[in-house]
Amino acid sequence: MNYYSPSEFIKNAYSLIITKIFYHNSRLIRRPIYIRGKKSLCGAKGLTTGRNCRFDLIGTKPTLHIGDNCEFGDMTHIVAYEKVVIGSNVLLASKCFISDTNHGSYKGSMQDNPYSFPKERKLISSAVVIEDNVWIGENVVVLAGSKVGKGSIIGANSVVSGEIPEGTIAVGVPARLIKKWNQQNNEWEKICEKNKVFSR
Repeated sequence: MNYYSPSEFIKNAYSLIITKIFYHNSRLIRRPIYIRGKKSLCGAKGLTTGRNCRFDLIGTKPTLHIGDNCEFGDMTHIVAYEKVVIGSNVLLASKCFISDTNHGSYKGSMQDNPYSFPKERKLISSAVVIEDNVWIGENVVVLAGSKVGKGSIIGANSVVSGEIPEGTIAVGVPARLIKKWNQQNNEWEKICEKNKVFSR
């Protein structure tokens, strides 16, 4: 059970009032919160956020889709210029960064020169999908083009670049799989690196 100091109680009460006025679908949006391009935010029914969250959105079309009953920790930062989809019942710890956008292109036929001004490079976007029931730990970065499968767990301080399969645990930089849920045995099994098989 959470016990709040009188000042914290007052801050939360104020945030709750503002939530019901401006974000009536959400549960509690703690202030301050920074949303650029609010028209791009969709869903968010039952959303709870910590303080100092920041959403950088394009503002001209729906780009950030948040499912039901999600909880985001303090200082969560989401950039959604093309498409970021966050499923239902997703838990993000504090200081997570999720972005569908990069400054410049660094692969393929049209690559940016490293001596050009990064801010002037063309924005390159690729959709990010985080499916239902995902838990993402403290300080995790999810890069453009990534997908985190249903029920997966991403360990603290990890960087996700690519696809994390459903029902797995991934850690590290870049994030690599260490465990997979065995539905028949109802337990997490370690993933052996050498032969990519599962063991207990």
